[in-house]
Amino acid sequence: MKSENKLANAGFITAITASLCCISPIVAIIVGTGGIASTFSWIEPFRPYLIGLTLLVLGLAWAKKLKARKEIDCKCTTAKSPKFTESKKFLGIITAFAIIMLALPYYSGIFYSNTQKQVPVIYKSHIKTTEFEIKGMTCASCETPINFEVNKLNGIVNSKAAYKNGNAIVKFDSTKTNETEIEKAINATGYKVTDKK
Repeated sequence: MKSENKLANAGFITAITASLCCISPIVAIIVGTGGIASTFSWIEPFRPYLIGLTLLVLGLAWAKKLKARKEIDCKCTTAKSPKFTESKKFLGIITAFAIIMLALPYYSGIFYSNTQKQVPVIYKSHIKTTEFEIKGMTCASCETPINFEVNKLNGIVNSKAAYKNGNAIVKFDSTKTNETEIEKAINATGYKVTDKK
């Protein structure tokens, strides 16, 4: 029983660790400190291994839990029921939590308010599009805090960050904001602008 409990705890910890790079941007926005958004981005290269470890550990925990116990023929008093932390229900909760954490990059956008906004009619001659190359984005959940921060600025028409390309393409009204302000907004998330075109 104790080894099953240790395996469940290990599965819980590895699931959290595998998702730290995705959790920190969400925490940053909720707490209001965008600068910590990229704090755990260094974990991303290890994420596949941590996911594998999580699945292995939880698989072992379930195998031990479901393994048939041999009945001993004795006239002993009946055994007490296991503690909640040693039950199948607890292991099921840990497994469900691990799955939710491992899938975080695919649904993390729900934690952010809508980053698209209504833009008043502006002169086409004032609209400028700039591509910002960004260092530190490692998954789809890294895009949302960048779009969120940039869209807080006045005059933003559209902001589209892409972790696969390592950039953000921002369309803005040059009479209301400028590239320097946009760069500051991106850098405030913890990701860094390395170049702009």
